[in-house]
Amino acid sequence: MIRTADLDALPVREALPALVSALDAHGTAVLCAPPGTGKTTLVPLVLAGLVGGGPRRKVIVAEPRRIAARAAARRMAWLLGERVGGSVGFTVRGERVAGPGTVVEVVTTGVLLQRLQRDQELAGVDVVILDECHERHLDADTVAAFLLDVRETLRPELRLVAASATTDAAGWARLLGHAPVVEAAGVSYPVETVWAPPGRPVRPPHGMRVDPAQLAHVASVVRRALAERSGDVLCFLPGVGEIARVAGQLGGGFPDGVGGRVEAEVLQLHGRAPAEVQDAALSARPHRRVILSTAVAESSLTVPGVRVVVDSGLAREPRVDHARGLGALATVRASRAAGRQRAGRAGREAPGAVYRCWSEAEDGRLPAFPSPEIRIADLAQFALQAACWGDPDASGLALLDPPPAGAMAAAREVLVAVGAVDPAGAVTARGQRMARLGLHPRMARALLDGSAALGPRRAAETVALLSEEPPREYGDDLAAAWRRARAGGDGYAARWRAETKRLERAAAAGKPAGPSPTGAGESSLSDDAAAGLVAALAFPERVARAKGQGAFLMANGTGAELADGSALRSAPWVAVAVADRGPHSASARVRLAAVIDEDTARAAAAHLLTSGDEVRWEDGDLVARSVERLGAIELAARPLRNPDPDLVRAALLDGLRSDGLGLLRWSPDAQTLRARLGFLHRTLGGGWPDVQDDDALLDRADDWLEPELSRARRRADLGRIDAGQALNRLLPWATGEAARLDELAPERIEVPSGSRIRVDYSAEHGHGQPVLAVKLQELFGLAETPKVAGVPVLVHLLSPAGRPAAVTADLASFWRGGYRAVRAELRGRYPKHPWPEDPATAEPTRHTNARLRRQQ
Repeated sequence: MIRTADLDALPVREALPALVSALDAHGTAVLCAPPGTGKTTLVPLVLAGLVGGGPRRKVIVAEPRRIAARAAARRMAWLLGERVGGSVGFTVRGERVAGPGTVVEVVTTGVLLQRLQRDQELAGVDVVILDECHERHLDADTVAAFLLDVRETLRPELRLVAASATTDAAGWARLLGHAPVVEAAGVSYPVETVWAPPGRPVRPPHGMRVDPAQLAHVASVVRRALAERSGDVLCFLPGVGEIARVAGQLGGGFPDGVGGRVEAEVLQLHGRAPAEVQDAALSARPHRRVILSTAVAESSLTVPGVRVVVDSGLAREPRVDHARGLGALATVRASRAAGRQRAGRAGREAPGAVYRCWSEAEDGRLPAFPSPEIRIADLAQFALQAACWGDPDASGLALLDPPPAGAMAAAREVLVAVGAVDPAGAVTARGQRMARLGLHPRMARALLDGSAALGPRRAAETVALLSEEPPREYGDDLAAAWRRARAGGDGYAARWRAETKRLERAAAAGKPAGPSPTGAGESSLSDDAAAGLVAALAFPERVARAKGQGAFLMANGTGAELADGSALRSAPWVAVAVADRGPHSASARVRLAAVIDEDTARAAAAHLLTSGDEVRWEDGDLVARSVERLGAIELAARPLRNPDPDLVRAALLDGLRSDGLGLLRWSPDAQTLRARLGFLHRTLGGGWPDVQDDDALLDRADDWLEPELSRARRRADLGRIDAGQALNRLLPWATGEAARLDELAPERIEVPSGSRIRVDYSAEHGHGQPVLAVKLQELFGLAETPKVAGVPVLVHLLSPAGRPAAVTADLASFWRGGYRAVRAELRGRYPKHPWPEDPATAEPTRHTNARLRRQQ
């Protein structure tokens, strides 16, 4: 019997006429409805004609998570007075509860993607509802783009609804062809905000790691909330591991603050939780509960009885280091939008409160919205879906955010490496089969090629381990984790067995796509070798050779380190399945790996094998070798006796760039010539070359370092090249200006005493001046400052002992003023030298008074 009273109580009912009219007129609509209004349950039933008397239509509801899909189907079936599998059913990965009479089917976006790839028309489907589209999961964005393509090219009558509690309504409306936006008012109660920051500073999240002090603080806030408030407590945490740790800290019961105890059941709600635990969390109970949940409870699910929310302020987002292929989830600060969603769960049924485990001042610094996955995630699976759809670069897809070019390029490299697409980006038959497996392309490659080598069962078991990382207590040895999962009776082992069955069926369906890369007879491999083979097939860039002390070098060039005490530390080779790398760390930390041998590494990463002559500058000299490499790993090398002269020349130039032109022979005359030419270039420009900048000189190596550079074979040969002689080749000989070098920038200037004083051009910086350092008495009678190339020199006036006495660029001014002060200071110190009162008319000299008298 239909529960009419419950259906009538859902607030979204008021918006249904506008929604139906919008779909009739436009075929698309955006529905904005707060949590608890019935958008996930009543809207599909009305559009399907199961309630409200409308025409019967087949409706698909796409949910971002399996737990939400199951819960929505159960709720709709309950409202109809039926069991799931009748008029309402659901399909998630590995589980389908639906029948011939199913009119409304709730599926995950991943399942809908698979259906669209098999049947682009979605034959028999009249309406698709994309629920919770504000979460911007990559699968949901992809499904929306494919459906819009279907509407435009194949089925314009297909109706499409984008539904969310809070979303970019204008953006979705524009994407859906300027679709009408229908808003439904919700019934919400006031929610009091309690700011509950830690009393002491905690370390910010790093990678997957959360400071234990932060989790201890969250547990204490849960206890406080239980003591201060009534009703169930819903606590948001970033992941399953954090939920388990907080649950462990709450196991001792809850003081009520006045000497008594609060009785409450602690439940853990997440996508991996057993069905009975999920049902307990999503059903009303007569006793108080503390529900520790991931983001699954933000908007997709209704958790009855909740009056208090404790928000850790943390969330998980995908991240990927495209340069190294190390993709993983990362713990981040939750956005303000997520915070509003979480807080709203406390006001669904009555006034409530949210305890936020951060300060009010911090709140304003949080990101406004979560990042769309398409901007930050590994795009290999998306790129494969797009290639199968016939749009390899996704340029023709209607997306709210285009995929980043760098991420798509990295994804294309992965797909080419695993044989899913050809070099032009077109999907292969093998890629089509990979896409149907519902796995990341790396895992699909491991399953297909691993099945050919090991058989479907063993390959499926290992891939299932890689698809969902085993708990940390399983250790970092993939083979040992495999054995533990086989014998285990925990929740992970149960999920692993279910996924193994699904993958085994998928791997056994059809013929293997191509021969095994490891050859025949591999079915007799030990579990350790089999685990290593599958891990290497999935992550060929992460095959790694030992460097010693638990350190390895992966083929992608990144270092990898095993934890102290790991049984894998003595292995000569490993295949790294799970690793993370801190933002300031040079090496990745290995979380899960398997032992392999060199033959397995070569076979799995055959596309990374290279061999050839390598001539390069290394450790201050030329190294010439014939080298075989597996990516960044050097497998074998032998010296080259007669390397290619062009490679030698290029390597020597690299050496000059890295170690500097000091590798050449620079005599004092050569250094002076370089300084003089540098002065003329800055002063006159024109044909005078730029010789001060090493890079500029090396860009013109052909003009001045030949033929000596091409004859050189090692560092010592560079040291024999006379840099001064080579620089002379750059002078402007063709214009005749080279002949004026001594005129424009003379090495020495003759002063009144008859001395020829060297000009220091090296002291000239930027727009400064060349320096003439000369004893003061030698300039007596010189009225004007000497010039070079029209630029007055900077005169450093020296005492008779050669020590600095004054600096001037205007001798005439100095004689009129500054000289008196210098004379007063120095005449007592050097009484044997002349100190005339009028230096302008005095005889210039290098000598003392006595010497002058003898000469007279």
